[in-house]
Amino acid sequence: MFHILKPALLIGLLACPTLVTAQGKFLTAAEVKPILTATKGNWIAVREFDGKDLLYFTHLLAWRCGLSGVRYSLNGAETTQDWPLTPCNEDSPTPAALGEDQPVYLTQPLNSITDIKIELIYDDDTTDSATFERRSV
Repeated sequence: MFHILKPALLIGLLACPTLVTAQGKFLTAAEVKPILTATKGNWIAVREFDGKDLLYFTHLLAWRCGLSGVRYSLNGAETTQDWPLTPCNEDSPTPAALGEDQPVYLTQPLNSITDIKIELIYDDDTTDSATFERRSV
């Protein structure tokens, strides 16, 4: 059985995307994992600024509500570092909005970053990882 929506209702639903998303606000691994998998090439970015390398985690932070952790290592190092993640505000209309206390980039000496390994830990305890060469990000 098909339901036909009146044009005014359809326009209203499209104008308010939180009403039409399957489960709401992208707060779990099930909701963010497909997005982060599809956008793996955009997980991080490296920028030279003011005589330094800046490693940005902004893309991952925008989808952090379904993550329990982000780890990184630079230049082939075996040891990983945890990137701090501020909690999502599930009661907010914009639960993943970044607060002023959420760092978005790491500063390193100019041209010192050659490659970056990122590991994501989802809130369902699954993981994903990728290694990026500087020139590709």
